Amino acid sequence: MDRSLGDLGAVSGPARVAGPGEGIGADELGLATRNHGLPLEALRYDVTPPGLHYVLVHYDIPDTDAEDWRLTVGGRVLRPLEVDLAALRDLPVVTRRVTLECAGNGRARLTPRPVSQPWLVEAVSTAEWTGVPLAALLDAAGVAEDAVEAVFTGADHGVERGVEQDYRRSLPLATAADPGRDVLVAYGMNGAPLPPQHGSPLRLVVPGWYGMAHVKWLREITLTATPYTGFQQSTAYRLRQEPGEPGEPVTLIAPRALLAPPGFPDFMTRARVVRPGPVPLTGRAWSGHGPVVRVEVSEDGGAAWTDAEVVPDPAHPWAWAAWRTTWTATPGLRHLAVRATDATGRVQPLAAPWNRGGFANNLVQRVEVLCAPEPEDRGPSGTP
Repeated sequence: MDRSLGDLGAVSGPARVAGPGEGIGADELGLATRNHGLPLEALRYDVTPPGLHYVLVHYDIPDTDAEDWRLTVGGRVLRPLEVDLAALRDLPVVTRRVTLECAGNGRARLTPRPVSQPWLVEAVSTAEWTGVPLAALLDAAGVAEDAVEAVFTGADHGVERGVEQDYRRSLPLATAADPGRDVLVAYGMNGAPLPPQHGSPLRLVVPGWYGMAHVKWLREITLTATPYTGFQQSTAYRLRQEPGEPGEPVTLIAPRALLAPPGFPDFMTRARVVRPGPVPLTGRAWSGHGPVVRVEVSEDGGAAWTDAEVVPDPAHPWAWAAWRTTWTATPGLRHLAVRATDATGRVQPLAAPWNRGGFANNLVQRVEVLCAPEPEDRGPSGTP
């Protein structure tokens, strides 16, 4: 049960936005050192290697033992279940390639900045997840007629805004029990057991939904006759403009395209350097609302756009699509931009969609690129 801890609440306080001129503080820096994003050059991989996959851990990585792990399925079910990993592995197995994106991806670029994990645009990755369809587990347990939601409890425990809690989220039963949604109770990642930071030994995978729904270190599934109103559902992960308003829930991933950085980088600024002439541009695009049908690229920050080629993979409908084009670079400073449009007509915006949590900010990516000629030939010592 969620418990309020007044002293810690006074320290951490409610969700807030940074004041004018306020830089990233030590608390945010601490979060940034615990969590990490995808190096954008790794967009070249169809499937992200586990060590490069983005990580967000709310509390601590729990000390879990796969041999003793049990998953319970209870609440508004006809046949409560308790299964270990061996029993799960005996059930029909599926593998799905799924793109995960943190709901706060892009938060650090907002003004004013919501104070939390300071993501730029790198909180996204794609993996192949292996496990048991959630719909099959719910079918085995038997869903009671009055069940409306499935609540998922992880083993990670901590305090957030003064509330002590297990990490816990819910899904509408229509989503959780839908075989077409491909929700998984996963025990494998890219052909190997789940790494500790990715939820070992069990996690939820909810294709198309932002990462907060993919509960890690999963130990309990409870069907309820009323909507779940715990902290992560009704307080966190809401789209709010003002404190105190109920806000809209964060759910499906908004469309986004990313450019794999061309050329080579400046160490500090990550600005790119390319040579004049044809420059191949590639990247990935995805949306939780449907397939991406268009990717556009601009060399002037979004004033004019040209179409790139989208390369979908029908075998993996829940994974990002590749895109590619060729840009003719001319000397000077350029600001490349890229945006996606999905099958529902949703287009990435040129102005950031601001909210107090910094969620679902799918502002178009802009990359500063200097096109410069080859330097004069230099010897091994770096002198002419």
